[in-house]
Amino acid sequence: MNWIQLSIQIPVTLASALEDTFESAGALSVTSTDAEDQPLLEPGPGETPLWDQLIMTGLFTEATDIEPIKEQIRQVLKLTDIQAIKTEILPDQEWTRTWMDHFQPMSFGKRLWVCPEGFTPPEPDATNMRMDPGLAFGTGTHPTTALCLKWLDAQPLEGINILDYGCGSGILAIAALLLGATHADAVDNDPQALIATQDNAEKNQVRDKLQVFLPEQLPPIQADICIANILAGPLELLASTLAAHTRTGGKIVLSGILAEQANEVRQAYLQWFNMLEPVFLDDWTRLEGTRKENK
Repeated sequence: MNWIQLSIQIPVTLASALEDTFESAGALSVTSTDAEDQPLLEPGPGETPLWDQLIMTGLFTEATDIEPIKEQIRQVLKLTDIQAIKTEILPDQEWTRTWMDHFQPMSFGKRLWVCPEGFTPPEPDATNMRMDPGLAFGTGTHPTTALCLKWLDAQPLEGINILDYGCGSGILAIAALLLGATHADAVDNDPQALIATQDNAEKNQVRDKLQVFLPEQLPPIQADICIANILAGPLELLASTLAAHTRTGGKIVLSGILAEQANEVRQAYLQWFNMLEPVFLDDWTRLEGTRKENK
């Protein structure tokens, strides 16, 4: 069976109305993607993605009468040109095979591999983390995550306590534990992220070494390593908080930062940390620092 896909670029202000239209017409799925290559990696829980423009896509069965749906969309969006609604026929395929073609085991540094379920680890004796692809920000496929994983792979982590602030899928905390860290605390403002982190820790047999917290629940711990892979704006606002949770002589690692934002974020942390020069991958940055003595 083939599938029919309808997609249209719209302002974000029309997203709710179009989503309701797709759903009332019987769409099997409705997805939104950034239309302007505008970075927005981690909206807060319950928030609508705030891209200025987005492309919304509805997926329908082959038997669906598409023309009335297109006319309904035209009326809801007050379109003058129905040709703005793009129609594409998607041939049926082996979706499991397609998924496996797009996601393969990935190595980070010398020891660490991230292997989706269903794959045999290419290096059985390496440190192999099981993590299925979902949001790119949390599976190793995004440069910001790759920068952090490579850093962790290069560290002597035995006996280390790590704080993963903005944990998402928990990939960084779990990688640290698999690489030898003693304990990890994972923090996120989205309860679903904490559930995913616990599930992934269970899958990798490190659940007993990991605790999860909403930000307001985090006790006054001080970690040997504090790692935060979020966004530049929140990182600047969190500078004093992350400093308070990093012991004297401990390390801080920051990512989710565009290259042009690196200096501003770095400046925000100089009060508490001796910061190294930025490390870049594609258009993204990793910052590293060592906690100064408490004043």
